[in-house]
Amino acid sequence: MEEIWKRLYDAAKAVQNYRKISDYFEAGGVAAAIESESGKIYTGVCVDTACTLGVCAERNAMFNMITYGENKIKRVLAIMPDGKTGAPCGACREFMVQLMPNDYKEVEIMLDFDNNKVIKLKDLTPEWWI
Repeated sequence: MEEIWKRLYDAAKAVQNYRKISDYFEAGGVAAAIESESGKIYTGVCVDTACTLGVCAERNAMFNMITYGENKIKRVLAIMPDGKTGAPCGACREFMVQLMPNDYKEVEIMLDFDNNKVIKLKDLTPEWWI
């Protein structure tokens, strides 16, 4: 396994901290880390609200990246509440495609950290509309 995946895993794990903030608001069940084109790592956690105004950990990490002036992703890793890694949801996939319409196909996604299974975003978005 490439060392970058371990760094991404550790970065996501460091911010994953499930907490119930109120009767209507939870955060941190899922954590994500992304590597930008520059090699910098950005993290985020999911924010879940009763009225569905929350955001996924992956998009939260991408918002963080965009806030700091970058807009190209190389790798994505998300840790689910059970500690396993998994694929981004459809909304996160769509966000990446629209963020990088000419370059999204080569973004690497860690599907299974324990078994070092990586897939490219193009394989999760076949025949996408863009």
